[in-house]
Amino acid sequence: MKTVVRLVVVLAFAVTAAPMAAPRFGGAAPVPERTLTTPNYDLASRWMSAKVAKLVFTMSVTPHWLEFSDRFWYSYETTAGMKWWIVDPLKKAKTPLWDNAKLAAQLTRILRTPYDAQHLPITQIKVIDNDAKIRFSVSLPQDAKVENAAGEELTGETQQQENQVQGGGGRGTRGGGGGRGVGQGQQAGREGGAPPQKQWWLEYELATGTVVLSDKYEPAKPNPTWATVSPDKQTILFARGHNLFMMDAPNFELAKKKADDPAIVETELTTDGEKYDSYARNGQGGQADQQQLQDEQTTGQTNQTESTAARVVSEQDKKFGPRTAAVGVSWSQDHSRFSVLRTDQRKVADLWVINALANPRPTLETYKYGMPGEENQPQQELHVFTIADKKELRVSVDAFKDQQLAMETAPITNLEREQVDTGGGRGGGAGAGAGGGVPSRWITMQGDKVYYNRTSRDLKRVDIVEADTTTGASRVVIPERSNTYIELQPIRFLNGGKQIVQWSERDGWGHYYLYDVSGKLIRQIDSGEFVDTGIESIDEKTRTMYVMAVGKEPNEDPYYPHLYRLNIDTGDMKLLDPGDEDHAVAINDQSTYFVDNASRIDRAPESVLYDALGTKVMDLEKTDVSALMAQGFRYPECVTVKADDGITDLYGVMYKPFDFDDTKRYPIIEYVYPGPQTESVTKTFSPRNLNVALANVGFIVIEVGNRGGNPARSKWYHNYGYGNLRDYGLADKKAAVEQLAKRYPWIDMNRVGIYGHSGGGFMTAAAMFGFPEFFKVGISESGNHDNSIYNRWWSEKHDGVTEVTKDDKTTFEYEIDKNQDIAKNLKGHLLLMTGDIDNNVHPSNTYRVVDALIKANKRFDMIVLPGMRHPYTADGDYVYWRRVDYFSEWLLGAKPGDVDMVELDREREIKK
Repeated sequence: MKTVVRLVVVLAFAVTAAPMAAPRFGGAAPVPERTLTTPNYDLASRWMSAKVAKLVFTMSVTPHWLEFSDRFWYSYETTAGMKWWIVDPLKKAKTPLWDNAKLAAQLTRILRTPYDAQHLPITQIKVIDNDAKIRFSVSLPQDAKVENAAGEELTGETQQQENQVQGGGGRGTRGGGGGRGVGQGQQAGREGGAPPQKQWWLEYELATGTVVLSDKYEPAKPNPTWATVSPDKQTILFARGHNLFMMDAPNFELAKKKADDPAIVETELTTDGEKYDSYARNGQGGQADQQQLQDEQTTGQTNQTESTAARVVSEQDKKFGPRTAAVGVSWSQDHSRFSVLRTDQRKVADLWVINALANPRPTLETYKYGMPGEENQPQQELHVFTIADKKELRVSVDAFKDQQLAMETAPITNLEREQVDTGGGRGGGAGAGAGGGVPSRWITMQGDKVYYNRTSRDLKRVDIVEADTTTGASRVVIPERSNTYIELQPIRFLNGGKQIVQWSERDGWGHYYLYDVSGKLIRQIDSGEFVDTGIESIDEKTRTMYVMAVGKEPNEDPYYPHLYRLNIDTGDMKLLDPGDEDHAVAINDQSTYFVDNASRIDRAPESVLYDALGTKVMDLEKTDVSALMAQGFRYPECVTVKADDGITDLYGVMYKPFDFDDTKRYPIIEYVYPGPQTESVTKTFSPRNLNVALANVGFIVIEVGNRGGNPARSKWYHNYGYGNLRDYGLADKKAAVEQLAKRYPWIDMNRVGIYGHSGGGFMTAAAMFGFPEFFKVGISESGNHDNSIYNRWWSEKHDGVTEVTKDDKTTFEYEIDKNQDIAKNLKGHLLLMTGDIDNNVHPSNTYRVVDALIKANKRFDMIVLPGMRHPYTADGDYVYWRRVDYFSEWLLGAKPGDVDMVELDREREIKK
């Protein structure tokens, strides 16, 4: 009844709403015979992300390559449930990894718990025993009982760890909210809020199809979060207070069993760490009380004997603070050394947010935050430690004031990812660095040299540098210079480290260059009006690189990536995965086969297996969209328009309501993000994109790029907004609407809305102030409106900063246009939002615009989200429906009359 009353109220508003005034410029008056749409809340609610997730499931194949062959397995979910497949490329065969029904029957018998073929709760799959068996886990309540092969009843108390849901199957498709990322951990993760459970481990024999309980198997416990473990697992690093410590593997085993065991021997490697110039990952040395102890007490002795260690170690926590993770560790491949990137933030100014929801009273959160143009910025150092003698060497890195450093590291292989062990899972653990994952390793094969890159503060100078780890001396191998900022990709070594592949935009497009190790340019490997976006694999025997590139294929969206074979010596390139779609690939370590996931917004994704020559081996999967289409889903449309210069092509997507009627007229809303790191224009099949739901309210919603918005085009295109960060994309956004309105008579150019988050929130407000009579309604979420108080790196990079040296002192001059400077121009309806503890784009960005609007006597609306940082997470659905309300009120003339959000309340009732 409540819903019916609400619908009547909404229709009443639609009928009585007066038409909006015609624009003073920029288009014809509304066509009289076309009626304005009315907001359809019910249709929009049916296409919310959570509901769509029940209609379409896996949208890409993520191969898990086996160690001893070219075979791989993957999981794939449809409306029929999850299935697991194993693929043999040589036989061109895809077979079930197991028979789901038979496996369900065996699990039901062994675990005394009912299962069926569509609901197998399998997690943490790992291929073992030379690819002959599969180990996996199933979680049961803690009080569950099962029997082992001997008939002995087990309660699960011997199982080693509580259930930890591991993701890991699919990446989903790229491009903005596509898939759920389906994997072996998905089923267990759906229920949420379940009581504590235990893991039971089982083994499946591929040859016989037999499942047995592996009750003797004890998975390795996840490493403590403080431990950074070397690739050979023999050296463990951590911080105490602000200094770096080390222990060996036997002592690590003691520490894992009993953290304060007095028998543990650990070595203090540094004594010069202090607050904000720390070897600890958080930079502050852990808890505040431990920090105070560290500040008040002196450091301890190193190289203790085992007899004295017991006495000292028992007091370590009191003396130095608890063990915490160390910063930026990378290991030499011969395991003889490791490096640490240490950052000194002592002089960087503080910034604050207040957590109003903290209990029992609000709390002040203080953090370091360097802003554009400020004198005091983070300073980095590179330290190399020799494990055998525990000696430290500070590498000579100084070249540019306020420079940035980054290690050049070896690529991670598929095998390394598969072997990362958290008790059978894929998410980090033994052998991993702090937080899990594959340990970072130097790109050099031996420990006597290390490579890093350093970038000047203005980002116009970059050096690829070789450092001697015995002397600390540095040698510039490849210098790069530009009059705008320089982009980087990781370098790669060839021929045993005698040759280097470097990526550069020095000819206006991103391509690869071949150097010898002395720094002499051998040749530019490839060239042309396209951009190489990354190296997937290198086959040194054939001197072939497998690279992703965009913009090379004629008559395609230039943002669609493809995989190419690139001959290092001749520059010849061959397309390996044709098709006018976005392509994401996964190639095996042998560079013999790859899985290609092809997707675009207006067709179902497909996954295909190719060999290294680009020959199609077999089709793998096509996303099942039957349930989606049965509910009335309609694909969005690709659109192309000209930029405001009338020359540059811009690419976008248009969403229409599923009940679209071309005899009506529709307001148009632009979802914007100006870049420059991305344009946020959806390129892949993404039915869960909230713009799908927004369009179904009764709008035309578009996403279109703008000059300066994306690095995946020419250097000219990407740098178009350099020095004009506020205004550079606005004219293109306006031009896109004008062209589409002329092309389609059902678009009402008198009713233009715009919204975006972060950079999109910044652009939304700038558009409302810059073109106040064109953009009628805007919703600006967490915008960086005043980039002089946004983070230094992003603001100075994209707007530019001038380095000035006078009297041997170098300073940096920075000036930028701000949204509050033109807020007085507002004529339309503007809603501003921010999270009150946003420590990325500080709430002051929004407050300064608010202050300017108040001083200009402007009416506007504002929502502050308590307890929210930059992403709105838990408040996301609320924000979405407030967005719907605001656009409905001011573009459709219909405002909901209820205080309650019926759509959200309905979903919450279902959950209860």
